[in-house]
Amino acid sequence: MDTLQTLPQRNAETDAEQGRIRFEITSALGRRPIANARISISYTGGAGAVLQEIETDENGMSEEIRLDAPPLEYSMEPTDNQPYAEYNIRIEAPGFLERFIAGVQIFSNETAIQLVPMMPETEDSDAYDPTVIGGHTLWEEYPEKIPEAEIKPLNESGEIVLPEVVVPEYIVVHDGAPTDSTAENYYVLYKDYIKNVASCEIYSTWPEACIEANVLAIMSFTLNRVYTEWYRNQGYSFTITSSTAYDHKWIYGKSTYESIDAVVDRLFTSYLSRPNVLQPILTQYCDGKRVTCPNWMSQWGSKYLADQNYTAIQILRNYYGNNIYINNAKTVSGVPLSWPGAALEQGSTGEAVRTVQEQLNRIAQNYPAIPTIAVDGIYGPRTEEAVREFQRVFKLPVTGIVDYRTWYRISEIYVAVTRIAELM
Repeated sequence: MDTLQTLPQRNAETDAEQGRIRFEITSALGRRPIANARISISYTGGAGAVLQEIETDENGMSEEIRLDAPPLEYSMEPTDNQPYAEYNIRIEAPGFLERFIAGVQIFSNETAIQLVPMMPETEDSDAYDPTVIGGHTLWEEYPEKIPEAEIKPLNESGEIVLPEVVVPEYIVVHDGAPTDSTAENYYVLYKDYIKNVASCEIYSTWPEACIEANVLAIMSFTLNRVYTEWYRNQGYSFTITSSTAYDHKWIYGKSTYESIDAVVDRLFTSYLSRPNVLQPILTQYCDGKRVTCPNWMSQWGSKYLADQNYTAIQILRNYYGNNIYINNAKTVSGVPLSWPGAALEQGSTGEAVRTVQEQLNRIAQNYPAIPTIAVDGIYGPRTEEAVREFQRVFKLPVTGIVDYRTWYRISEIYVAVTRIAELM
């Protein structure tokens, strides 16, 4: 994604600008794709008339569809015009409880990705519970962040601290303030959590360097909570909250966006450090419009700096000082084997190739479009074909090469589908 955007697509009948959305529908009891799920789309606040209706393919994926959206310029400057359109989504599939999601946000020239887990229907199933998506933090009023020290003291008696910075498999999100005992806790995959938060707190239409800077700040903040066991040391059973007064905004059921997802997939082991400090920095920020924060990053300010061709690290140092730098966690929890350090392609051999072949064969049991291959540790044409099909199914760049992003996506799907077997 470049600072200069391509021209927005337009509705030929109304000349309105358009955004895009695609769906991935799976069973909530694991990542088993649901084929032929019917998806109905209508305007939020409208008369309920269905605008479009589509079905998922054998991989539980829908085609990408276009929907009208406000002008792109509304998300480029703070204005009184809402920069996104809102739609209601209804999903029905035989044998599963119906899902209804209100307020899905569509931006001009951007692709929203809506993952929808569905619960199998049983005799004692309760009626479905509608999911309502709250407004974006740059549009709605949310409580401002209560300031904290960016580096936590770790010398208190009995305090739990991890021996190293680890990217967790899951984040336990408390959907409310820390003291709200009525709020639910959700187990969310780490990358999905970061994508959700970034999609709640910045606009996906912004320049790539700005998205990178904000994603790095979100990940560093989150990994500080993980590393210091911040809430567990206070007697709570969760990792982080969805309250903007304490942490970041996270919304159950929120769609993410291709531009944000690609950055998170590329950077998800990264965090921000200071010299001689092991813990990730608690990188706090504010919007820079409703709230000003002289010693923190401003989201709108980061966008303007990216417009001036600042890189992500230049943006971050502008706010947090020149002694902040990007670090990487060496350990990623929940994956069978960490990134081998170099891309795999035709001619590659060894244990990493064998691992990819084994994982793709297991994934193919749930996603039959992916061909099964010999597990021989040799990256030949058949392995490349399977990788290409995996990339096509899961909407990655189709290169036939297992790069960093593809490696961890294969690992993620492999872990999900093998857990399905454990549940059955």
